[in-house]
Amino acid sequence: MASAPVTMYVTAWCPYCARARALLTSKGVPFQEIDIEAQPSEREAMIRRSGRSTVPQIFIGERHIGGSDELQELEAAGGLDPLLQQH
Repeated sequence: MASAPVTMYVTAWCPYCARARALLTSKGVPFQEIDIEAQPSEREAMIRRSGRSTVPQIFIGERHIGGSDELQELEAAGGLDPLLQQH
C-alpha cells in the first residue's frame, strides 16, 4: 500500500529536523525535504502553508502535522501509521 506523501520543511543545521528525519527514516517512510535556507522562496511558502516560521514543518498529504514534537507525540499516541496509510 502506498503511503501518503510526506513533506518536511527544514534547515541543514536544525536538531529538531534531524530528530524528525530520524523517526521517518526509522519507519521507512519516504519524504521530501525542502531546505528553506537553500531555497529562500520556500520559507514564505512554508509560512503560508503552516502559519509558522520555525522548522521543521511537517505535512502528511495536505495535513499539517506541525514540528518535531508534534510528530513524536503523534507516533507515541499511535496516530502516525494510520495517517501515513490514508493515501
